[in-house]
Amino acid sequence: MDIDAKQFLHTLFQSAVNQALPTGHIEQYLPESLFYNSANHGGRTVVIGAGKAAASMALELEQVWQRRKQQDLAMGELEGLVVTRYGHTAPCEQIEVIEAAHPVPDAMGLEVGQRVVELAKSLNEEDTVICLISGGGSALLSLPAPGISLAEKQAINKALLKSGAAIDEMNCVRKHLSAIKGGQLAKLAYPAQVITLAISDVPGDDFSVIASGPTVPDSTTRFDALAILERYEIDIPTSAFNWLNSEESETVKPQDECWSRCVNHLIATPQMSLDAAAAESEGLGVRAYVLSDCIEGEAREVAKVHSALAKQVALQGQPFEKPCVIISGGETTVTVKGNGRGGRNCEFLLSLYNELKGVENIYALAADTDGIDGVEDNAGAWITPQTWQDAQSKNLKAEDYLADNNSYDFFGQTNSLIFTGPTLTNVNDFRAILVL
Repeated sequence: MDIDAKQFLHTLFQSAVNQALPTGHIEQYLPESLFYNSANHGGRTVVIGAGKAAASMALELEQVWQRRKQQDLAMGELEGLVVTRYGHTAPCEQIEVIEAAHPVPDAMGLEVGQRVVELAKSLNEEDTVICLISGGGSALLSLPAPGISLAEKQAINKALLKSGAAIDEMNCVRKHLSAIKGGQLAKLAYPAQVITLAISDVPGDDFSVIASGPTVPDSTTRFDALAILERYEIDIPTSAFNWLNSEESETVKPQDECWSRCVNHLIATPQMSLDAAAAESEGLGVRAYVLSDCIEGEAREVAKVHSALAKQVALQGQPFEKPCVIISGGETTVTVKGNGRGGRNCEFLLSLYNELKGVENIYALAADTDGIDGVEDNAGAWITPQTWQDAQSKNLKAEDYLADNNSYDFFGQTNSLIFTGPTLTNVNDFRAILVL
């Protein structure tokens, strides 16, 4: 089969990203009454958002609103603010867009958190909140619980990121150290109606984990948070320890009255993006097999399983018939022990490269759908059988780079890094292995 493997893999990745963009995915979830709320009842329509896709979601909402007004199908105005990662903004006119730091929160995220709390407190039962949530919101909308400083929250966050903890574990801790997450934003806005539109970046699409669930019930407890911190041997300051040992640190539970005024919708998910990539592949004449949208675990170990499957297909023609592409998503983790550079997608790919050792006819791409792998400027990387030959000629030893968590520099030297810039969405990891 005559195919440009690199271009093919990039096309699948772009299909996955395009499927996750908010364009065309918001209007269907807005009740008709919302467009007339301001004029008929005197209520406000307030937008609050947080995440890497918050600005693009806000822009799509504005455009929907303006189209409605031009057709005399909407009245009143939008107002509010959203926070997104630096460089992930969009040209909104009615909704204020603020940029802050991710994955470790900064003072700007704290300021936004304080403003959001005051805005939520100002609402009444005639008002409606449209909450736009996406991955990254946990760090971007940061308001530490009483008595805990931003510096202390930052230190705990950094330790969690390096620990190898899964996203639901990290967000359990974040919720219980926050004054806004774990359903607390909905509680503050009550009795206003809250409509949450979310782009999922978490395995299983658990609404309470996406951006640490500021507008959904939380079933985890402060004791869960303490157990997670102990499990990963994360030292916390006295202020955080005392807070977690007080009943005040509990999040908003499912039986709270505020949930009678809340509705939640997923507008994009990892599975939708994987399915879009698979359909693209089938359209190009290559059979596609989607393993799962919720694969977790240590990135380098997940790669070993993927490698074994790819080699079985390449060498034995089982369990899938060649040519084919094996697609998966989810959110792997990296326990950082070295001092190198690189996110979990590049770590996965370097481990895959090391296992494959240049097996013929296997090509692979691993990238983050937000366009940023970890904290670096690349989305991910790709490999071909030639990558092995190139690295060997330069005496690049994958084991050394893995030991130092330095996948970025390895793939930089083989000219295999993928740069897309911010995509303005986020449904997490995308992996595709092409076997010809």
